[in-house]
Amino acid sequence: MIISASRRTDIPAFYSPWFFNRIKEGYVLVPNPFNSKMISKVSLNPAVIDCIVFWTKNPAPMIEKLDKLEDYKYYFQFTLNPYGEKLENNLPSVAKRIDIFKRLSDKIGREKVIWRYDPILTNEEFNVSFHKEAFADGLKDHTEKCMLGFIDHYQHIRTAVGQFNIKPPAKEEIEEIAVSFRQTMDAYPTLQLDTCTSKDDLRHLNIPAGLCVDKELIERITGYPILAKKDKNQRNICNCIESIDIGTYESCLNGCIYCYAIKGNYNSVEYNMKKHDKHSPLLIGNLSEDDVVKERDMKSLRNGQYSLF
Repeated sequence: MIISASRRTDIPAFYSPWFFNRIKEGYVLVPNPFNSKMISKVSLNPAVIDCIVFWTKNPAPMIEKLDKLEDYKYYFQFTLNPYGEKLENNLPSVAKRIDIFKRLSDKIGREKVIWRYDPILTNEEFNVSFHKEAFADGLKDHTEKCMLGFIDHYQHIRTAVGQFNIKPPAKEEIEEIAVSFRQTMDAYPTLQLDTCTSKDDLRHLNIPAGLCVDKELIERITGYPILAKKDKNQRNICNCIESIDIGTYESCLNGCIYCYAIKGNYNSVEYNMKKHDKHSPLLIGNLSEDDVVKERDMKSLRNGQYSLF
């Protein structure tokens, strides 16, 4: 099985001690996002975990501890945007995060660190010219892929982003940005440029819709073929294969004003952080008497039947 850690929160940045405690204990408890009293017990036994996909904007707290994952295969989706503290107000500086990106890549291999330029958003300050200038080739020796994502203007983030006059980029803006990025990447044949979903179809610009939880990359990292279906728990425009997310919503303190996973509820994030116990099997809080825990059926996705062709 594939573990996603996590679309819902930044585990490497804020919960690394907890994560490594869960690795040591061999399991994690994950509440159902729609019913927090229904909890899945998810095995972290290396025998059933094919790969771990980390999602982060600051993996620095985890880098020196990655040797503890010697029994696991993994890679990082590293979001590195150029907005700075105005829109991402609890992150290290852009320059520092570039250094962190390079340090992680040097440690685990450039193929295991995917650069996410996501979300692309526009207003008077962060206009098309800003993005064209900000997207540079400084990471060319430290990754093999860049994933582009354009902001989803969810109802629950419109108040937050509206304070900065942020609106979904127009089709013309998207295409101008994409052409500029494609021209930058064309100078480096080993670098791939994808969109995060099929929502914005840029195939005519030689930018395919990619996968974040990527079957081909996972097979390359693990060294064996896997049998995996499209993730039915994601949107139809998402091409990712199935995975189990072990995160919890409203628990990330990166302070990104466009974040869909906290729904603008910064007070809830601070409250949840106070309930975090690095020794608990739950990311936030501890088990209650009325919680219902069910063991998740877990098995490797490894395909033992090799094709002759």
